[in-house]
Amino acid sequence: MKSEISIKVTDKYKAEYAKGYPLITKEALENPEALQNEGSILKLTDKQGRFLAKGYYGLQNKGFGWILTHDESETIDQDFMERKLATAIGRRQAFYSNLETTAFRVFNGEGDGFGGLIIDYYAGFYLLSWYSEGVYTFKDEIIAALQNVTECKGIYQKKRFDTKGQYIEEDDFVTGERGEFPMIVKENGVNFAVYLNDGAMTGIFLDQRDVRNTIRQKYAKGKTVLNTFSYTGAFSVAASLGGAAKTTSVDLAKRSSSKTIEQFSVNGIDFETQDILVMDVFNYFKYAKRKELKFDVVILDPPSFARSKKYTFSTSKDYTNLMKEAIAITERNGVIVASTNSASFGMKKFKGFIDKAFKDLGKKYSIVEEFTLPSDFRVQKEFKEGDYLKVLFVKLG
Repeated sequence: MKSEISIKVTDKYKAEYAKGYPLITKEALENPEALQNEGSILKLTDKQGRFLAKGYYGLQNKGFGWILTHDESETIDQDFMERKLATAIGRRQAFYSNLETTAFRVFNGEGDGFGGLIIDYYAGFYLLSWYSEGVYTFKDEIIAALQNVTECKGIYQKKRFDTKGQYIEEDDFVTGERGEFPMIVKENGVNFAVYLNDGAMTGIFLDQRDVRNTIRQKYAKGKTVLNTFSYTGAFSVAASLGGAAKTTSVDLAKRSSSKTIEQFSVNGIDFETQDILVMDVFNYFKYAKRKELKFDVVILDPPSFARSKKYTFSTSKDYTNLMKEAIAITERNGVIVASTNSASFGMKKFKGFIDKAFKDLGKKYSIVEEFTLPSDFRVQKEFKEGDYLKVLFVKLG
């Protein structure tokens, strides 16, 4: 049985928690020094000792833990987790029955009622991501609960924490049968090679499913497409299958080349007809300007923070300048797919970055498509930060 600690909440946050805000922050607590062992159950009360909510203590970059229930009599045990998982799986039944898409999110942290835990489905296998030591203390109960409420070929995990609260790249086979990698999953009929046993990343970001499909269905045919920060080339594959005249994929990571070749190959596309470049994206922009290259579609999906030998990139500070670089090599009436996964600002501010780039250059534009997280990435309305993905299809005037 986990220990339960009574913690008093400041008056300011008392109202927030009453409304359903799920994140336990240091600023919300009157006596944070009482917190010692991650994984402890926290009983949150107001200053008068009246019950507000129950959660757990788990340090991650966002805060001190997550609220799990507003019912004082509810016990945080395996039965509790089975109820949460069964509800989440029930919400995704349309995905389970879709043979054209065999990789999707099953449990999206606080959006499904248990912050710090992510569960993704890959063609019969489940991948659990733990975001704090605190949530990891629930591992045995959560895995048993998952096995009780659904059929699993096998379960893998990724621990995205260390004792200092930083992210680390680690993964592990947990139980069931081991997968054969690369594992081929489908997304709207497109094949993707994924690895559940190879570092922090699997080879595809599932949250961009709708964006890839839109590029393939509506924007790629006959177009030249530049995919920057291309990772394993998933956007390039979507564009190529949508009839793009040619794709160019650019990423600084050396592995990006072999991974992109693999993604083209599992879809029967001759990778030698595409350009795959391992180089700094900012250096590529300079090269493209020097060679007077222009593209019909430019995809900008940088990490929130990145560092190379010459450049440090932060979305909140540098996206406007990145956008200017893209505008300079985009054809008239071309489209820039501007994307960010930064949770530190909302869509309004992101649109401001785009607007400033065009105004500074004296150019006109229109936003023709707008995306946030797909439906399997369930978001809690009281926690807007959870809807981190922002994608705009920007047409040049």
